[in-house]
Amino acid sequence: QVQLVDAGGGLVQAGDSLRLSCAASGRTFSAYMVGWFRQAPGKEREFVAALSRSGGSTDYADSVKGRFTIFGDNAKNMVFLQMNSLNPEDTAVYYCAATTASFTLSRADIFYPYWGQGTQVTVSA
Repeated sequence: QVQLVDAGGGLVQAGDSLRLSCAASGRTFSAYMVGWFRQAPGKEREFVAALSRSGGSTDYADSVKGRFTIFGDNAKNMVFLQMNSLNPEDTAVYYCAATTASFTLSRADIFYPYWGQGTQVTVSA
């Protein structure tokens, strides 16, 4: 079983960048597909990005494609979400999640049994 700790959120202005991190303990991240999800106030949790076990495949929600990048660092056993050109619509609690499911990539949160505690990202106009 893997434990996840996500961090890196904060208050920024529109157009700024942030890098979120997700640290794993208990198991190596290379055994898991990793995803980032977010939940804004009053809204359902939504998929943001996913990284395959090999690190060779990625998937992004249309709303963040071209602005966000998910990548891993096996030496540190961490996965990152680089977020550029942030806008107020990106304001949410961001969660990293992991799964050993056999999919290469998945946008469905029901397939991710392991979750971080969440980190708040607030983007002011």
